[in-house]
Amino acid sequence: MTDFYDDLETRSSDRREAEQFAALPAHLHHAKDNAPYFRRLLAEIDPAAIHDRASLATLPVTRKADLIALQQENPPFGGLAAVEIGRLARVFASPGPIHDPEPHGVDPWRSARALFAAGFRAGDLAHNCFAYHLTPAGSMFETGAHAVGCAVIPAGTGNSEMQAQVVASLKPRGYIGTPDFLKIILEKGDALGLDVSSIRIAAVSGGPYLPDARAFYEARGLEVYQSYGTADLGIVAYETTARSGLVVNEGCIVEIVRPGTGDPVPDGEVGEVVVTIFNPAYPLIRFATGDLSAVLPGTSPCGRTNMRLKGWMGRADQTTKVKGMFVHPGQVAEVLRRHPQISRGRLVVGRQDASDTMTLRCEAEESGDDLAAAIRETLAAVTKLNGKVEFVAPGSLPNDGKVIDDTRG
Repeated sequence: MTDFYDDLETRSSDRREAEQFAALPAHLHHAKDNAPYFRRLLAEIDPAAIHDRASLATLPVTRKADLIALQQENPPFGGLAAVEIGRLARVFASPGPIHDPEPHGVDPWRSARALFAAGFRAGDLAHNCFAYHLTPAGSMFETGAHAVGCAVIPAGTGNSEMQAQVVASLKPRGYIGTPDFLKIILEKGDALGLDVSSIRIAAVSGGPYLPDARAFYEARGLEVYQSYGTADLGIVAYETTARSGLVVNEGCIVEIVRPGTGDPVPDGEVGEVVVTIFNPAYPLIRFATGDLSAVLPGTSPCGRTNMRLKGWMGRADQTTKVKGMFVHPGQVAEVLRRHPQISRGRLVVGRQDASDTMTLRCEAEESGDDLAAAIRETLAAVTKLNGKVEFVAPGSLPNDGKVIDDTRG
């Protein structure tokens, strides 16, 4: 039994980069020609000039947080779709609400690799407990399971007693769903005296994999693997037998950028996950997910050679109100941009004497009253609020992706 879904997972990093960026200009041309939003966004961009990560980083980001407004202005997909709605396989209404298109084709959400890495194989029966109504997760994983060669029980959510009865009757080998719901099904089966021991593997996503659930599954000898994705992009990265971070999915180009900007951060630094996918129906380009993660050094011990992420590390949208005015991570980034002496910065928002306070902590090799005064002036000009400036030693700010740290509770 092979350890890999196909040889794309083990190609050299140089070959992967060369092949993906060789395909990117045509993908950008397609987006400009067929998606009104990207026609406007990339109007001044020559796709042929986007041939590596440095040139990709010059393109503007599209933020998930903006999708609701974009889709309200230009329904149903905000002009981001590159095909007519009648040519899609399915259309979903995710929480928000945000409309998500599913194209025709094999494994359109790229979940097959995550399922294969979790141990699913052709001929297995999979119990899929992701929702099938309006939201895409049920279809997202069912199409991937079919690509692997599995039969699927479309179990959906809720009704743990019936779920346990179905497991006892049909004896699926694998579970697909949120991390906590499998525990509920197995405990219900135990309480009813049902044999639910057929489930030996699980692919989980869509929620935190908490220590109590992990201990429960380990005690029962279950192999449970996590994956990371969104309703817009599909599966972006997944866990493997190495249990060492999440391997980025083939068909995705992932960047980690400083929150509030599109500027890539060095490997290992926490930042916002930005993804470009090669989906001709919905060609999301530099799509900022709002999630924080970081790149792990090296390659996975499992043998897959793509970039690895540390996993989900929080949310990048740290917008907060200070004295009744919104302050955004992008504003902090603009202050830092105007003062190249600052290598990293963090705006700390606090409370003193019943009043909001702001302190911009700056990592810098040089300091002094003149530089501090100039930074304070820029901070006030950008945010329309006064704040203090505090210099700290390079490398002393926490590597947690925070650009704005609101300590007011």
